[in-house]
Amino acid sequence: MSRVSSEGGRRAALVYNPVKLEADELRPLLDAAERDVGWRPTLWLETTEEDPGAGQTREALEAGVDVVIAAGGDGTVRVVAEVLRGSGVPLALLPSGTGNLLARNLDLTLDDSEHSLRTAFTGVDRPIDMAMIEIRDEGGTLNRHAYLVMAGLGLDSKMLANTDDELKAKAGWLAYVKAIGQALGDKNRLRMRYKLNGGKTRALRAHTIMIGNCGSLPANILLLPDAAVDDGEFDIVVLRPEGFVGWVQIMVKIFWENGVLRRTTAGRRLMGATKEVRALNYLRGTELVVSLSRPEPIQLDGDGFGDARAFKTWIDPASLLVRIPSTHAH
Repeated sequence: MSRVSSEGGRRAALVYNPVKLEADELRPLLDAAERDVGWRPTLWLETTEEDPGAGQTREALEAGVDVVIAAGGDGTVRVVAEVLRGSGVPLALLPSGTGNLLARNLDLTLDDSEHSLRTAFTGVDRPIDMAMIEIRDEGGTLNRHAYLVMAGLGLDSKMLANTDDELKAKAGWLAYVKAIGQALGDKNRLRMRYKLNGGKTRALRAHTIMIGNCGSLPANILLLPDAAVDDGEFDIVVLRPEGFVGWVQIMVKIFWENGVLRRTTAGRRLMGATKEVRALNYLRGTELVVSLSRPEPIQLDGDGFGDARAFKTWIDPASLLVRIPSTHAH
C-alpha cells in the first residue's frame, strides 16, 4: 500500500554505505528510474562508522517513504532490515560487496544496478521471516539483534576472525580459503547445553553450530538444503567431525550431495539411498536456547558480534517485506 505524503507522490529512501557504493555512478541511474515511474526525488542517507544504518532507516520511516533501498554489504542490509521489521515498509536490495547473502538466497540479480533499481520502484513485496537473537556476553550483558541469513559459532566465526580484510577486498571469497585452513587446525570443541522448541535440555559437543534462516552461502555452497526464508522455521547444522575422515564426510555431503546431486531429479533419487553422516547433523525449529561452557565468538550474517556465553534465538515469521521483481512472484 502506498504511503503518499502530504506533498503528494511516492518516494524511496536509499541507505548506502559510501565505502561500498560509488554514489556519483549510481545517481543518474536512480534519477532515471524514479522519473520513469513518476516518483519524487529519492532521499539519500549515508551510513557512518558510528551509525551503520539504523538511524538512517528510522529517518526514512519518519519521512514516510514507500520503500527503503539498502546499498552496501550484508552488514548494511542486516541493520536496515532490523529497523524495517514489522513496519510494513519494504526493503529493496542494491547488492554490493562480496557476500550479498540475502540477495543470493532470494535469487535476485547481483551485478545489474539498473535492474535492481527498477525492481525497487516497480517490483512486488514478498514477506520473509527474520531471526531474532539475544546474546549474553561474559559480563552478563544482554544484547538483542536480528539476522536474515545465518548465525554461527565455532569454525564459522573463527573463519571470519582469521580472514584478512585487505585480501577479502581484493580476492572476495577466495580470501576465506586461508582462514578455513587456520580454523580447521583449531582442536577446541564447543561444549554446550541446548533446548530446542522448549523441549528438554541436551548436552552437545561440536566443532561448529550454524543456525540458518536461508540455506545458501557464497560460491553456491548449499549448506542448509531444506532451509526456506519464508517457512516460519530456521534450520540448524551441527558439525561434529572425528578427524580427517569426518571432514571428508562433511565436504562430500555439502559440496557433492547438497551442491550437485540435490540440484537434479536423478540426483535426488540417488540421494534416497545415501545415509546421514555422523559428522553432520541437521535440526529444525522456531526457538533455540544455548548455554556455552566458555565464551565463544559469534557471527551474524558474516559480521562478528563478540563473544557469547549464552544466547536465545527465535523466528519472527513473515515480519519483513522484501521487494522482488514481479516476474519472481508466485
